[in-house]
Amino acid sequence: MSTLNQEIEKHIRTLVRPLKDEETLTEVLKVKLTKKEFKLLKAWANETPQEEVQTSLNLDDERYGELSTKLIKKLNQEKLKQEMCI
Repeated sequence: MSTLNQEIEKHIRTLVRPLKDEETLTEVLKVKLTKKEFKLLKAWANETPQEEVQTSLNLDDERYGELSTKLIKKLNQEKLKQEMCI
């Protein structure tokens, strides 16, 4: 099982500084992401199967793809990256 930090690092293109500790990072993400985006990111970190994630978040394949894309784009925004890093 990967941590939230490891999962975020997988999806960010360029990370100049290290991420904050997981507890602080969680607080930042809860404010900056929607509830579904945050739950999706946590599910990825916990390596939850996609079908299970879609069922728990009530998403079809198309909506899951859209939510994933939107989440990754948000994680790569400079302003959010600055808040997530030390």
